[in-house]
Amino acid sequence: MRYAQGGGLTDAGRAARERIRLQAVERFEDGQKNREIAAALRVSERSVERWRRQWRERGEAGVRSKGSPGRPRLSEAQIARLARELERGPLVHGWADQRWTLARIKTLIGRLFHVSYTVEGTWRLLRRHGWSWQQPARRAIERDDEAVEGLEEGDVAVGKRTAAACNGWIVFEDEAGQSLTPPRARSWGRKGITPVVRVRGRGSGRVSIAGLTCYKTGKRSRMFYSIREYRGRKGEPKGIGWRDLRDLLVRAHIQLGGPIVLVWDNLRMHLVEPLREFFSAHADWITVFQLPNYSPDLNPQEGIWSLVKRDIGNLAAANLGQITRAVKHRLKQIQYRPDLVDGCLAGTDLIMDGWPTSRIQVQ
Repeated sequence: MRYAQGGGLTDAGRAARERIRLQAVERFEDGQKNREIAAALRVSERSVERWRRQWRERGEAGVRSKGSPGRPRLSEAQIARLARELERGPLVHGWADQRWTLARIKTLIGRLFHVSYTVEGTWRLLRRHGWSWQQPARRAIERDDEAVEGLEEGDVAVGKRTAAACNGWIVFEDEAGQSLTPPRARSWGRKGITPVVRVRGRGSGRVSIAGLTCYKTGKRSRMFYSIREYRGRKGEPKGIGWRDLRDLLVRAHIQLGGPIVLVWDNLRMHLVEPLREFFSAHADWITVFQLPNYSPDLNPQEGIWSLVKRDIGNLAAANLGQITRAVKHRLKQIQYRPDLVDGCLAGTDLIMDGWPTSRIQVQ
């Protein structure tokens, strides 16, 4: 018998069960004994006895399967409404945190449709309609969702038209940093015993990185970066400064061989007067647009940082130089993998012309 992933019978399994019942009816009519029928159909004698009793009382209709009793079904309209309510989040429905558990969804179904599901039945219902248990992404409460939804009619839309008019590149910029304490990564361990990763407790310093992801329809996606180490020495810059950003943009412009439409956030360093003067002096090849506040998920460069930090997870670096070498090695690998750079753009929903969905379209 064929079973679905949730434990219930598939359509093929239900059809096979129905055929067995009808074959049992034919054997009842031929006068065969219960033991013979059970052996021939490979079912229990108790099932055959029950079917024979139902056949005597109501005929063939009494033996036919009546489906799965006790599992109420929601209509397609109710399923669609449930999906909308789940997307609104638990806070809207009175829970203090933002976790959708099976027990809570079971309660919500009861409130909305006055239908009782078990926890297991709720799990099967969700699986059948494309829901799964997932690790959620974080998003700032201060984020202006209306500004994000209006990107197509706002700065980014203007940016794509500017890039199309000047035959230029759309370039996303962002900064990141890494200390001697590595990001934690999942690791196998014995059940009930949390794995321990030993890291350096001494030493200080930080590796700061600025990166550019560059896109143009019909061209291979590019990625550029600049790295600076801070070892705590007197007079040493603590991180990436406006001069580093200026030099990185000039280098990208030379290697891309075309105008740049720069898209970045409202970090204070991006708004300093020397950079404004630089942009004004070079308005012939660079145009700047701002992303909405608290919207890092719209910047594909964030995806590059995720790829880098995932690769150095649990790294017990002996010194800052080892961290720098590991970061440079991973960034160099990504530079030769335009598919990874494209994947970071696809994850933002700001898609270039020719992709399945489109917000940014460079003609």
